[in-house]
Amino acid sequence: MIGIDTKLDGFLRDALREDVGTQDLTASLVPSSLQVKADAIFKEEGTLCGLSVAERLFRLADENLRFLPVAKDGEVIESGRAIFYVEGSCRSIVTTERVVLNFLGHMSGVATLTRSFAEQVKGTRAQIFDTRKTTPLLRVLDRYAVKTGGGQNHRGGLFDGVLIKDNHLRALSEESIDHVILRARARVSKRVSVGVEVKNLKELGVALKAPCDYILLDHFSIQDVKEAVALRDEVGMKTALEVSGNVRLDNVREYALCGVDRISIGALTHSARTTDISLNLL
Repeated sequence: MIGIDTKLDGFLRDALREDVGTQDLTASLVPSSLQVKADAIFKEEGTLCGLSVAERLFRLADENLRFLPVAKDGEVIESGRAIFYVEGSCRSIVTTERVVLNFLGHMSGVATLTRSFAEQVKGTRAQIFDTRKTTPLLRVLDRYAVKTGGGQNHRGGLFDGVLIKDNHLRALSEESIDHVILRARARVSKRVSVGVEVKNLKELGVALKAPCDYILLDHFSIQDVKEAVALRDEVGMKTALEVSGNVRLDNVREYALCGVDRISIGALTHSARTTDISLNLL
């Protein structure tokens, strides 16, 4: 379960403030003394993610609300199943409802899509990775959702890993790829991963001359990926190979069977469909 630190707490408060503003005009019609119980129901099968966020949002809205989870993050929830109950002030519950469901639906959608990809590559050496293609300020939640769905996290940002991409190489066009890798390796500690993006097998051959942790095969065809794996194995390097670009549910297993180590998919976080979840007064 994701930890709620001070920074995330502030973000959740801002999310509530964005929706409520100065007052929930509709909830003000409800008697302030009315106490109710409500449940949250999955309206379609999916992987649950975000319960701790939901609980914290209710607590921030009204510390007297009682939150009872009846499922766990990472569980595959069938349609019609309850995931939590909440009791207390009716005004507080209906005011907080939409923000809670927005977070739960988004995070569960990311986890559900990630699980679909992870299931496709079972039995291979490949692992499913996310990317930095996340909604601004939601990365910590998106990364947690990917892990919840059985995927792995790429670098958290530009500060904790080196990935030399096409524009970097264009800016440094007078240097060979292996030399750029060597310079990058020399500038960071051994704990920091260094990767490079290559566009073709020729660039791969040059990149394999330098000690990088992984090489990203950008928009390679299935056949080129097979040749890339063979080339890596032929030179005896242990460098991980990562496929990225044009990977879909209907072809991810074919890529995985080529023998790559990682498959990174931006769609996990930028194109996941929101899971349909409803909250209903009982």
